Amino acid sequence: MSWSADTWSSLAFVVAGAWIVTTAHRSAAGASSRVALGVLAMLVGVGSVVQHGPAPSWNPVVHDPPLLGAYALVAADAVADLAGRRLRVRWWLVPMLADVVLAALWPGASVVAQGAVAAVAVVAVLLRARARPRLRPRLLLALAVLGVGTVVGTLSHAAWHVLAASAIAVVAPAVGRRSPH
Repeated sequence: MSWSADTWSSLAFVVAGAWIVTTAHRSAAGASSRVALGVLAMLVGVGSVVQHGPAPSWNPVVHDPPLLGAYALVAADAVADLAGRRLRVRWWLVPMLADVVLAALWPGASVVAQGAVAAVAVVAVLLRARARPRLRPRLLLALAVLGVGTVVGTLSHAAWHVLAASAIAVVAPAVGRRSPH
């Protein structure tokens, strides 16, 4: 397997995920959601190494669902907070599992689904930032890092990996936190 910059930079997700998991216990509230996000980030990294390294025909099945799952978890968490409800695992797990099927049968549709869920996550996080002043700086910083990563990613996918992993690490402490209404 040849290790390109894209392959090496995929490990940024593994590092970010490991940091999230190891620090999730600092606040009992929402710790399980943060652990889930950390595990998803690590799976994104592993899937990305597979995609950019050996690149077997089945690589979308290990690459796409964890990324969609991370977007769905962040979106569902924002919606749960805004609605004053508890985050339900099925809100992000079901879309992620559906993406396993898409990635296996229609990889192009999986990419479209990722984009759609990412857009929902961005809107949900923006609404949450507007409604939750205490979380606003962290949420806006995470979106800014992801936005820069998206723009820079058109020139360097490796840079996108590092910036997207950083955005996940920045948003993680807000996941599972609930602000008074």
